[in-house]
Amino acid sequence: MSLPFQSIFHKFCSYEWICRLVMTLIGVLVCGFSVGFFQVANFGTDPFTAFATGISNLFHVSYGTLYPWLNLVLLIAMLFYGRHYIGIATIINIIGIGFMADLSKSLLLQITPTPDFMARILYLLIGMIILCICASMYMTSDLGVSTYDVVAISLAKLKTPLQFRFWRVLTDFFCVLIGFLLGATIGIGTIFTAFCMGPFLQFFNEKLWDPLLIRMRSADIHRQRNQENNFETNSKN
Repeated sequence: MSLPFQSIFHKFCSYEWICRLVMTLIGVLVCGFSVGFFQVANFGTDPFTAFATGISNLFHVSYGTLYPWLNLVLLIAMLFYGRHYIGIATIINIIGIGFMADLSKSLLLQITPTPDFMARILYLLIGMIILCICASMYMTSDLGVSTYDVVAISLAKLKTPLQFRFWRVLTDFFCVLIGFLLGATIGIGTIFTAFCMGPFLQFFNEKLWDPLLIRMRSADIHRQRNQENNFETNSKN
């Protein structure tokens, strides 16, 4: 096996890369699934969903229909100010989020066609937990981010003392404002995610997913050393 091919093979068959890929697939698609919980709870969706819902109201189409087109517009903008953030997660986000949101909303309404107040509270809490954990999961995987996430990430790279969580709160607030002006439902769920999602994302990044990837990276280094030792042993024999 040639050296360049060995390098490529090792990269895409490493424990770390496979872990990143799984984190990306699960994180993005389950984030989309969480949107349905917010919609059925009817206490307001997350800020970007509120923004997208407002735009869908403007054009009189469903959220699932509007979402890919909205992200396509943002993707074009992303080519100019953050093309290095485009990856597998970006594409999956554009294609899968809207579909997963419509799917989860349909399933939940079949289970509880007219959810009572306690069921709505439960759906809201589940949606928040899933959204924060899974958004952190796929952002940490570093195989691309959503067209919306890249805005706060890019702003956090500026030479200012302000961290990612501040910029995320600011961009979330902007989305909430636009969504409200265009008729999206704004409620406790929207306000909570607007002010808390940024800090929660940073918390899960640092405490959960970054340590996992460090362990995977260590496992790859250990495996590579074993392969080198086995190669040297075989060569001597």
